[in-house]
Amino acid sequence: MASRILVIEENADLRHTLWKTLESGGYEVMVSSDGLQGVRLWEHGHPSVVIVGATLPGLDGVGVTAKIRGSDAPGSRTPIVLSTTAADTEQKVRGLRAGADDVLVHPVHPDELLARIGALLARVSSGETGGRGRILAFYGAKGGVGTTTIAINAAIALGRELKRKTALVDGKLQFGDHRVFLDLDAGSRSIIDVVRSATIDEDLLRSTMVRYSSAIDLLLAPPTPETAELVSGDAHHMASILGHLRRMYEYVVVDLDQHLDETTLDVITMSDRLFVIMTADLACLKNVRLLLHALDQLGVPEEHVQLVLNRSTAFTGIGAADAERAVGRRVEHKIANDYRRAVVGLNSGTPVMMGKGDSPLGKAVLSFVQQVDAQLGAASPAASAS
Repeated sequence: MASRILVIEENADLRHTLWKTLESGGYEVMVSSDGLQGVRLWEHGHPSVVIVGATLPGLDGVGVTAKIRGSDAPGSRTPIVLSTTAADTEQKVRGLRAGADDVLVHPVHPDELLARIGALLARVSSGETGGRGRILAFYGAKGGVGTTTIAINAAIALGRELKRKTALVDGKLQFGDHRVFLDLDAGSRSIIDVVRSATIDEDLLRSTMVRYSSAIDLLLAPPTPETAELVSGDAHHMASILGHLRRMYEYVVVDLDQHLDETTLDVITMSDRLFVIMTADLACLKNVRLLLHALDQLGVPEEHVQLVLNRSTAFTGIGAADAERAVGRRVEHKIANDYRRAVVGLNSGTPVMMGKGDSPLGKAVLSFVQQVDAQLGAASPAASAS
């Protein structure tokens, strides 16, 4: 039996185009031009996928998405694609926050539309909505605050000390350092091998992940800055990859780039926790204030964001309490200052958690991940991912 697709779209021409394209792909199509009517069709028609326009009378696309997500039966999740004619980042973030699985910006080639719908249906049939690991995103308020050091060592601590099945993703696509800091071969496979494939799936990711010691699996950044452009924010490559990884692993740790581009926003949107790494200096505190304001404007829930004061025991003339007053909120985590040991560990290709776990930095990182694990309670990956 053909899968049934519900299209909720106000624009008559676009609605007709979607209908004909999907029918040509062998799908049964239901259509509506109104948000509230579309929700009723979803309730009674039981579609396999919903494509909903961002702008609708009665209830807009974000509202429709939120309504469906709030009514999904336990253990069931209807894939939703938010359809828009404008590359509006805020609108995309609102849609993804409401529970959309993908965002489609028109005009779109018919083959791409059918490929995306096919990928969503494949994810559902493989049970991706069952197991759901936790995505931990690490974002540096400015360069040099130790974001990569903390992300790498936190991932190793989760995998080695807490025995959690953990993936580490180098999200600094142009100038990622994991390959160097972990002393890996320059020819190791990377995220480029994933996005060049016609279809992103779990088998492809398993063959691309690089095993580090016995602790974690790595998804490396592109080997050269120019190839980073192949990881497209408009195509939501990172969102698709993380959707699979969170089913395969208990924790997915992402070391983020500082630029708030489409790819970074996709990761922030999907993350269960966004850890903002900061140090007690004026420039960094200024950036934290600006970042927190931007995240609030984008609709990122305050409880999803936690501040991590790195080098908290270093003397800078600004104490932790002063830093909290400066940024207007509490610092949830503090990492002891052990700068020399951290740098030596990375330069030697042996992070602190691999060789000096009993050091002040090692103990601080372990305490940090223990707190995070206690807060989130990582979900077990689906059996098919093992």
